[in-house]
Amino acid sequence: MTETTPSQTKELRRGWTTGACATAATRAALMGLWGEGFPDKVRITLPRGERPEFELSHRAEGDGWAEAGVIKDAGDDPDVTHGSEIRARVSMSSGGVVFKAGEGVGMITKAGLPIPPGEPAINPVPREMMTAQVEEMAKRLGKMPNVEITISIPGGEEIAQKTWNPRLGIKGGLSVLGTTGIVRPFSCAAWIASIHRGIDVARAEGLTHVAGCTGATSERVVRDLYDLPEAAMLDMGDFVGGMLKYLRTHPVEHVTIGGGIGKITKLAQGAVDLHSKRSQVDFEQLADWAGDPRVAEANTALEAAQIAPQIAQIVADKAAEQARVILRSETPVSLDVVVIDRAGTILART
Repeated sequence: MTETTPSQTKELRRGWTTGACATAATRAALMGLWGEGFPDKVRITLPRGERPEFELSHRAEGDGWAEAGVIKDAGDDPDVTHGSEIRARVSMSSGGVVFKAGEGVGMITKAGLPIPPGEPAINPVPREMMTAQVEEMAKRLGKMPNVEITISIPGGEEIAQKTWNPRLGIKGGLSVLGTTGIVRPFSCAAWIASIHRGIDVARAEGLTHVAGCTGATSERVVRDLYDLPEAAMLDMGDFVGGMLKYLRTHPVEHVTIGGGIGKITKLAQGAVDLHSKRSQVDFEQLADWAGDPRVAEANTALEAAQIAPQIAQIVADKAAEQARVILRSETPVSLDVVVIDRAGTILART
């Protein structure tokens, strides 16, 4: 019986998306602009009915504008924007609700994303949430719902370099994201969503070949091998299943899967999540494939390939078979697999 540690039984704390924080800041700023005064805390309603309360970290006002900020709390999720201040500045506009990108918020430069090029990287649901605040408060206070909302995230441009935004054509800062307003720790939803957006951008640019790789080394090898543009490179990481399932309904003519032999072996053995905590290499099965019982005693897939060099090609072929099963036979996507060692040497290709 395996002993469970306290850290394993502790329930992880959820947090709030940048979209929820921007909405709370917008409400507080509107209160300042429309004469209710800045609150110490502000409560909003999320798309699924939750009613979180946010404490203000910043408040300012001037001639015809007001600004409020809240500190993003992502809970126990390893979110790069955790602890960032999300600010909203509001002023009257000539008609309707208008969104602007302030410091640290990116601009869309490529087609294929939920927001068209030339617009601030503020996703549809956060826009709907902020617009709902404007409309509700305007009706209650007898104001016209014509408001310009400028979202800023101080330091966001630097933080954005740790995200997929530059590759997706989001320039100058972070995105304001969120569909539920809630960050669920280690849900991996944000990473998988970024893979989907990468496919969307590649399709919008008319690319016929994309590649999903498990890490930086395999990405470099595959990109050089096929002379692929940056937009063709998907940040697949461990989520090969998430990438392939999306390609079933959003096909690209050809996809390459690249990775180290350890992770590609997991795919060959049927795993769709290649993380070390969620899948393991079956060395007994590798020994059967190789026809060499010594492989069963290997500590790593790379060691297995050193014992029986033929195993690398077997792994590549079986990984391709598994990937095609996930894609489904009717999906109009061709596929190949590139297997490398830690130094980036190609061990096998399909």
